[in-house]
Amino acid sequence: MAPFKALYGRRCRSLIGWFETEEAELIGPDPVHQVMEKFKIIKEQLKTVQSRQKSYSDVRRRDLEFKEDDWVFLKVSPMKGIMQFVFHISILKKVVGDPSLIVPVETIEVNEELTYEEIPVATLDRHVQKLRNKEIASVKVLWQNQQFEETTWEAEEEMKKTYPHLFE
Repeated sequence: MAPFKALYGRRCRSLIGWFETEEAELIGPDPVHQVMEKFKIIKEQLKTVQSRQKSYSDVRRRDLEFKEDDWVFLKVSPMKGIMQFVFHISILKKVVGDPSLIVPVETIEVNEELTYEEIPVATLDRHVQKLRNKEIASVKVLWQNQQFEETTWEAEEEMKKTYPHLFE
């Protein structure tokens, strides 16, 4: 039920034609008292719902505390072309275990705008998707990453414009 209907017992109407002639009557202490009681009920129900939601989120939430010289993982989702980072402490994960997974900072060339460019190594495959009126050519591109190589399907036209040396 909408809060307005809970308070007033009817749907909310626009200000145009708010009162009709047969509805007009004096408001005494009784309707005001009823409205205040409904307000109290709604506030109690909202508090109940908020505390329930808070208890759900508190179970999953954990405080992040890092000390100086702690090793952390920075979670980054790789995308084609240029990658942009927006930093927040919630994307840091404490390193537990295998130190071989740590990427040396010197190998990542991040510029002032906190971006870096992925470098394509080669095209591995070509696929043409036929639609009703046109054909879309895609190529499977092998990207050079910091520790492993990754492949994605990209539009052939865009790849020819950006990296013509791959098609020579």
